[in-house]
Amino acid sequence: MDKDLNEVLRDFHERREKIKLGGGTDKIERQHQSGKLTARERLEYLLDEGSFMEIDEFVKHRNNYFGLDRLELPADGVITGIGKIDGRHVAVFSQDFTVMGGSLGEMHAKKITKLLDIAMKMGIPVVGINDSGGARIQEGVDSLYGYGEIFYRNTLASGVIPQITVIAGPCAGGAVYSPAITDFVVMVDKTSKMFITGPQVIKAVTGEDISQEELGSAMVHNQKSGVAHFVASDDVDAMKKVRKLLSYLPSNNAEDPPFADGNYTGEISEEILNIVPIEPNKPYDVKSVIKMIVDKDSFFEVHEHFARNIVTGFARIGGMVAGIIANQPSYLAGVLDIDSSDKAARFIRFLDSFNIPIITLVDTPGYLPGVSQEHGGIIRHGAKLLYAYSEATVPKITIILRKAYGGAYIAMGSKHLGADFVAAWPFAEIAVMGPEGAANIIFRKEIENAQNKEEIRKQKIEEYKSQFANPYIAASRGYLDKVIDPRETRDFIVRSLELSITKNEGRPNKKHGNIPL
Repeated sequence: MDKDLNEVLRDFHERREKIKLGGGTDKIERQHQSGKLTARERLEYLLDEGSFMEIDEFVKHRNNYFGLDRLELPADGVITGIGKIDGRHVAVFSQDFTVMGGSLGEMHAKKITKLLDIAMKMGIPVVGINDSGGARIQEGVDSLYGYGEIFYRNTLASGVIPQITVIAGPCAGGAVYSPAITDFVVMVDKTSKMFITGPQVIKAVTGEDISQEELGSAMVHNQKSGVAHFVASDDVDAMKKVRKLLSYLPSNNAEDPPFADGNYTGEISEEILNIVPIEPNKPYDVKSVIKMIVDKDSFFEVHEHFARNIVTGFARIGGMVAGIIANQPSYLAGVLDIDSSDKAARFIRFLDSFNIPIITLVDTPGYLPGVSQEHGGIIRHGAKLLYAYSEATVPKITIILRKAYGGAYIAMGSKHLGADFVAAWPFAEIAVMGPEGAANIIFRKEIENAQNKEEIRKQKIEEYKSQFANPYIAASRGYLDKVIDPRETRDFIVRSLELSITKNEGRPNKKHGNIPL
């Protein structure tokens, strides 16, 4: 006897509801008890209400080894589809830990790769929410195939569409490399973990005894390794951070970042004169300067806890999105070192990929000296920063706030690396090295032969400052476009950004350069 329509629809809805339950109510409750939302709940917080269109919900695994033939795995442990964030389309996948620990097998991976293919074709960002025990061992090499296919697509999509990863639970072994290729990684404090090999393997191989939290927690990767860019207090906070991050980004590399309408002025508070000390060695917080220059409450810091001697983040200036790179004098005096060079270079390359102008605020005494830095490859890592600035063709605007010495002056978005507009504050010092060190070298014999060595040293330091360590020498050579009053900084940047909208700068035709990785 033929089924009637009601029976067909009833069967359809029952199947769909069963899939929506994932691993079942018991496992959902266990997920909640561990402080985590379910895969579907995360999507509800991430996406605009009612905007999600799920795809491939009826996909099933097809492996029959090791008892898999007896297991129902709803949606094969990952939810995929298209939704909207602030009215703009975004592709999303969310691994379901309640279904066989969110493990990745052949069809699980195919759902993700299909989604990435759609995102590339449609030119929309991808957000992946990882909560998985890793490869589905029962599926053997098919799991490895799946990871490889995802990595390959992550790489093809890099620089074409924004890719954001949320680590909302465990992420171990080969699974860590997809997030590492994506543009930004958000980790949830206390509940997320990332590592190649876990504590037990490390103990067996090296004898080191370490907990999962100590090895690969959110703060470890935000503060020490630099693998992660943001730390969230919980799943809801993670989704908020992703939504905010996307508000600064275009959907793809053929678009400009979203402009925010509003009434903007070039005015800046007199308070800026009290933030930066004229004395070159006194510390201050450069974030205070950033917040005065950009539109109110628009600064969104990236990599806040890693390499704190340099500050990176997104902001709006006159409604226009820009990326900020700034030396931080309150931490390690704002020197450039291995980690800060890596941090800034990667951020610059992202900005350049997605048509986001670069604003550089300079106040640095140079590169960090020391055996560990030299042996750690500061030459190679520092070269990444030079390469990234030189390679970038987006508008590049640089403000020298106070000091810019030696190679660090060149590296921090100087005119010599292609900056479009460069200005300096009147008390900025631009020189090969600091006046004290320079005077000791240049006038060494005079100081040694003087009866009052300290007095002569002070005189020679002041002589060097007046002749070299000021912005007017660089301005006289055309290396600066303007010397400005600090209160004119915002106006200078806004005008430069408006002028740079029509910028068109090419590069030699080549497959790609060979950045010193």
